[in-house]
Amino acid sequence: MVFSMNENIIEKTKLFTSLPPEWPEELLPEIKNKVEKAAASCKVVIMDDDPTGTQTTRDLPVLTHWDQNSLEKELTGSCPAFFILTNSRSLIPDEACKLAMEIGVALKNAEKKTAIRTTVISRSDSTLRGHFPIEVDAMAQAMGKKDLPYLIIPFFLEGGRYTINDVHYVQEKESLVPASLTPFAKDKAFGFSHSNLKKWVEEKSNGSIGAKEVISVGIDDIRVGGPAKVRDILESVPEKSACIVNAVSYRDMEVVTSALLLLESEKSGKEFLYRTAASFVRTRTGLDNLYPLLDKNKLASSVPHGGLFIIGSYVEKTSSQLSHLLQNTNIKYVEVDVANLLNQQSRNIEIERAASKAYAFLKAGKDCAVFTSRDLVTGEDAEESLGIGRIVSDSLIDIVRSIKVQPRYLVAKGGITSSDVATMALGVKRAMVLGQALPGVPVWKLGDESRYPGMAYIIFPGNVGDETALTTIQKKLSMDKQDE
Repeated sequence: MVFSMNENIIEKTKLFTSLPPEWPEELLPEIKNKVEKAAASCKVVIMDDDPTGTQTTRDLPVLTHWDQNSLEKELTGSCPAFFILTNSRSLIPDEACKLAMEIGVALKNAEKKTAIRTTVISRSDSTLRGHFPIEVDAMAQAMGKKDLPYLIIPFFLEGGRYTINDVHYVQEKESLVPASLTPFAKDKAFGFSHSNLKKWVEEKSNGSIGAKEVISVGIDDIRVGGPAKVRDILESVPEKSACIVNAVSYRDMEVVTSALLLLESEKSGKEFLYRTAASFVRTRTGLDNLYPLLDKNKLASSVPHGGLFIIGSYVEKTSSQLSHLLQNTNIKYVEVDVANLLNQQSRNIEIERAASKAYAFLKAGKDCAVFTSRDLVTGEDAEESLGIGRIVSDSLIDIVRSIKVQPRYLVAKGGITSSDVATMALGVKRAMVLGQALPGVPVWKLGDESRYPGMAYIIFPGNVGDETALTTIQKKLSMDKQDE
C-alpha cells in the first residue's frame, strides 16, 4: 500500500477504511504471560518526563525519588514494571541530561546489586515534544548502551495520535492533522518542522541520522506480515540508527510487542533505546483494557471540603475545557495573574491572594478551580521560556502548599503542573496507579509519606479529552446537588 508523502489533513474514516484489517490473532494473553514469567529476572522501567505516562496503566508503582534502596526494592518487588517520574520536560537541556545520567547510573548499580535486568522505556508523548534524543543518549551512556538504535513509537490511541505512512497525525474531530500543522509544533522549547517521522528524526538529531537512513515498520508489515515480519525488520536495524513504528490500534501494538519479545528471547538479545507514548507502555507491560473507569467512591474522599482543580497547562484544549467548566457548573474559581507572578515585587502577594481565596472556598465545601491567566507568556528562546514556566509552576506549588485544608478530591491539569504538585506540594515519593478517571486521565493513590496519605490524585494531561472533560469530572465528584 502506498500513500502520498504530502503532509495534508485527511479524513480519518476514509484513511482507516483503506488500511488492511488488523492481525487476526489475539496476542495479549501470551504477552502478559511472558511479562509475568520474566518479572523475576527482568523489570520494565518507564522513565517518564511527566506523570501523564501512567495514563494507560493500573496497579503499577511510581517513584519520584531514585535512591539506591528504592530502586532495589522495586526491582525485587512483585510488579513487572514501575515508573520513575523525572519531570525532565520542565528542565533545560543540560539539566535534563544530567538527571538522565544520574538515574542511569543509579539504575545500573541497582541492577548489579539485585542481578535483575531492566528494559528501559523513555516515555515522552506530548505530541513529539521533549528532550529527544539527548536525554535518551545520556541514559544510554550511563547504562553502557550508547550504541543501541532508537525505537520510536508515538502512537497514542487515547490522545488521538496515529502514525501512518511514517507521518504522525493528531485527531481533531473527524480529521487527522499532521503533527507539524498543530500548535504543538510551534512550542518555543520543543517545536519541530516535520510530521514525517523519518524527517523528524533527522531534524531532532541535527542530521546525525539522515531521514533516508531511518527504517520503519509499516502498517502492512504489522497487519499482513505479523510478528514474524516485524521481528525481521527490527532485527535488521543497525546500531546508532533509528526505527519508527507506524500504528493506529492496540492490536498493532500487540504485534510489535510480540516481535520485540521474540527478539529478547533469542541469543542475539537485540535491544533498543525506546522513545514512546503511553499506549506502547500498556501493551509492553501486558495490561489489557478490560477494566472500568474509576467511580466516585475511588476518586473522592470523605472530608467535607470542596474539590480542587489546579490548572497550569496552556494548550488550546485545556483552555477550551476550562471555559466549558466555568460556564456549565457552579464551580468557584481563582484566576492567578501570571504577570504578577513574573514580577518579583508582586509575586508573593498574588500567591497569598490566590491561596486565601481557594482556602475559603474549599473550607466552605465549594469546589474551586485555580488557574493561570490564559495569555501564554514566552521568552526569546527555549531556555528563557522554560525559566518562565518554572516560575509559574513554582508559584502554583506555593499556592497548593498554602491551602491548609485537604480537598475532597484534587485534579491537576497539565503534565509539568501535575508532576510539581505531586512531588513538591504533596511530598509524594511513591504512589500506585489506581486506574483512570476518564480515558487517558490517570489516578494515583498517594503514599503514606505524602501530605494526604491514601488520597486519590487525578492527573489530567493538558491535551487529552474533549471540551466537556473537566466538566464531566466536576459533576461526577461534586457534592453540589445542582451539579450532579
